[in-house]
Amino acid sequence: GPPAGPGAQAQPPGPGAFDLGAQSGRWAAFQERHRLSCEEAARLLLDAYEYRGLVKHTGGCHCGAVRFEVWASADLHVFNCNCSICTKKQNRHFIVPASRFKLLKGADNLTTYTFNTHCAQHTFCKTCGVQSFYTPRSNPDGYGIAPHCLDDGTVQTIVTEDINGKEWEKAVKEHKTIRDMSKP
Repeated sequence: GPPAGPGAQAQPPGPGAFDLGAQSGRWAAFQERHRLSCEEAARLLLDAYEYRGLVKHTGGCHCGAVRFEVWASADLHVFNCNCSICTKKQNRHFIVPASRFKLLKGADNLTTYTFNTHCAQHTFCKTCGVQSFYTPRSNPDGYGIAPHCLDDGTVQTIVTEDINGKEWEKAVKEHKTIRDMSKP
């Protein structure tokens, strides 16, 4: 608003606004330096707080029609499954809750393949055929992300664990944590 004259009282922030106090100068400089709107800067702050200890990875398919972001550790725990489809596709993946995954573009360019129990949703790009993520049978409320489809720069380490998908029910029953990996 206009500058307040002598004796004028400061107005409280309006709906949706907040008083940054001594941090207002830093906030404005941060927005300007990174060319961010107030909403974009707030989203960064909220993401950093909500996903403490995690990093935002971005990725997608080969042709670029499908793009996503996912919040996960920089140190990935990747499953190497030997079931029939994972073997054919060389599907290695890490699992995240649905709340930490966001499809940025390409929903209309995805198609889905299912078989057997039809629980797993094997999604892939209609143009290039790459499966950069899918909905795993072990975690139908989450996503299995292909680490090789992430953009460079955010992954520090990858530890791979073999899963005996040929005996899926037994392997999942014996695994102590796989079913909980999609829990927020």
